[in-house]
Amino acid sequence: MTHHIQIERRGAVQIIRMNRPEKKNALTRAMYAAMADALTGGDADPAVRVHVFLGVPGAFSAGNDLADFLAIATGGEGGSEVWDFLLALAGSQKPIVSGVDGIAVGIGTTINLHCDITFATPRTVFRTPFVDLGLVPEAGSSLLAPRLLGRQGAFALLGLGEGFSAERARDAGLIYDVVEEGRLEDATLAAAGDIAAKPPEALRIARDLMLGSREELKERIRIESQHFRERLTSDEARAALMAFMSRKKG
Repeated sequence: MTHHIQIERRGAVQIIRMNRPEKKNALTRAMYAAMADALTGGDADPAVRVHVFLGVPGAFSAGNDLADFLAIATGGEGGSEVWDFLLALAGSQKPIVSGVDGIAVGIGTTINLHCDITFATPRTVFRTPFVDLGLVPEAGSSLLAPRLLGRQGAFALLGLGEGFSAERARDAGLIYDVVEEGRLEDATLAAAGDIAAKPPEALRIARDLMLGSREELKERIRIESQHFRERLTSDEARAALMAFMSRKKG
């Protein structure tokens, strides 16, 4: 599918690593498809008990590849890859752990709202510039962020597009802990290993009780996705995306 997503098994832990360092792990449609397949495949495999998301040093993910956004904004067609991934993420039957280092923009932030445990390094900044690009929140973040951060914290993240340092994210409840860069993967995988060692059925029931019904979340993702696609073809978003791309080239 794509060499930019690396799938590894360590015992009962499935590691999904975003590995496109030259683009700071900006996600393409092929990367979304590979991650969706990994989640659904891991959920169906009784040998997998935990999913882990990792990036590369200095970049968890810079968000969606803006070339894909711009292609849709200027009349191209979008596929179902992002939708498939978001539904797999929201509906995951296995616990999800993430280790975040450095850049965490857009989906690089909102993916962690679905994680059961997230570790980040001191240099990590979480940011969602959706509105600045003429877009709207995605991945169910308009539902999950107010629950985790409160209304005003969620507005600061999703509306104002403020960057949250790792310490601020921890204090707000967005992530679990802050660890040094050299310890990030060890801490993340140690937590995943501890989870994998728990009695699986008891853990599944406990997690389901904490999460509640997934239907409201999936419906919110559907509504967000509808608005997102409409915004992508708006004059407002087209101008914002082209201006951003021009600044990058400059």
